Amino acid sequence: MKKIGCISLGCPKNRLDSEIMLGLLHNAGYRIVPEEEAEILIVNTCGFIQEAKEEAIQTTLEAAHYKGSGTCQFLIMAGCFSQRYVSELIDELPEVDLFIGLDDVPQIVEICQRLEQGNPQKPARISAMLAGIRPSHYLYDQHTPRFHLGAGHSVYVKIAEGCRYQCAFCAIPMIRGRLRSRPMDSIVAEVTSLAAQGVKEINLIAQDTTSYGIDFAGKPMIMPLLERLIVIDDLPWIRLMYAYPTNLDLSLMRLMAASDRICTYLDLPLQHIDNDILSQMRRAITETQTRALVEQLRIEIPGLTLRTSFITGFPGETEAAFEKLMRFVQEVEFDRMGVFTYSPEDGTLAYNFPNQIPREVAEERRQQLMEIQAEISRKKHQTLVGTVQTVLIDGESEETPLLLEGRMEGQAPEIDGVVYINEGNTTRGTFEQVLITEAFPYDLVGKIVAETENL
Repeated sequence: MKKIGCISLGCPKNRLDSEIMLGLLHNAGYRIVPEEEAEILIVNTCGFIQEAKEEAIQTTLEAAHYKGSGTCQFLIMAGCFSQRYVSELIDELPEVDLFIGLDDVPQIVEICQRLEQGNPQKPARISAMLAGIRPSHYLYDQHTPRFHLGAGHSVYVKIAEGCRYQCAFCAIPMIRGRLRSRPMDSIVAEVTSLAAQGVKEINLIAQDTTSYGIDFAGKPMIMPLLERLIVIDDLPWIRLMYAYPTNLDLSLMRLMAASDRICTYLDLPLQHIDNDILSQMRRAITETQTRALVEQLRIEIPGLTLRTSFITGFPGETEAAFEKLMRFVQEVEFDRMGVFTYSPEDGTLAYNFPNQIPREVAEERRQQLMEIQAEISRKKHQTLVGTVQTVLIDGESEETPLLLEGRMEGQAPEIDGVVYINEGNTTRGTFEQVLITEAFPYDLVGKIVAETENL
């Protein structure tokens, strides 16, 4: 069997698709190797915004160099970018041997085998599944093998695919389809198996985790799901990502507060605060409702780490609307925040909206918000200096092997900062008590002061 490599771009949901493809290939006897050693190389792309598209093309062109200078014989493009733009890409990227879509994920073994076998005639460069070009409908289950990328003690579990909303700026429903929730028993079985394998942190993901179950139950079922997950043995941290603001009710908040298994952390993309912009975005919430929700979350969940994200430069965003957003960020003081510039996506409602904002203006506004948030984060982190925090150790630092790094309960993997540890020895996947000694806007520094039992 040939050696397989995969370059995974984009969000954790896309990375999970990469893990499934590699898991299927590994089970079929393929060797999983670094990209430079691969004979078949898969680039799993993101196509959500313009920057992601540019990264997908650049990464694919860089990967194509391995066909001339390395061992690579076949280059496959997968993922959202391939799903969405295959008709244009087939001419623009002759370096790619095969374009596959999201519904090709479970067929990746057969796809690679057909590539190896070759075709006496000119082979098709688009998979039969992708040739139909329609939103994805695939959804994995607990029996689907995965080859975990990254730390094995922290794992993403996708509870649903697609989205039931039609936000004016977002192409996800066109790419990944409408909301499709996994059966609850399937999720519980997968998480139970992962906990038995020693996984310490489960990060629940979907396009909107709080809509989980609406498609099969007619109402959100995220709370019943969490109630079943928190009783699984040997599972210290369950983290809820990608929550939609209108689906957070009081009972869910109180469950999060009451359970020591559910991280006191919430990722709550708000996108904006100006009512006119929210209406144009087709977000089902107002400024008043947003402020009330944030206040209620902080009352009901003591110690909550609240993360959000905003979009600058949405069509029609006036200076007054942006100034309102800046004031909101200054007043509310989120613990974590990401900001994206608006990206005009063909096929979305906002693509043809009037009053498009120049890209340089949107970027300047993004930088202004991030500067405000950096100071907020620095002040919040400074209050932790001198305190002892429970930290999940991720291993050697990516910055230098002389440091360890880990994360507190309020730090999600990849998107938030880390705790750098410059004193003490331990192993990956353990929880340690760490004295915080230094604070920076996005990261902390500390030393291990005592070992803690596996929670």
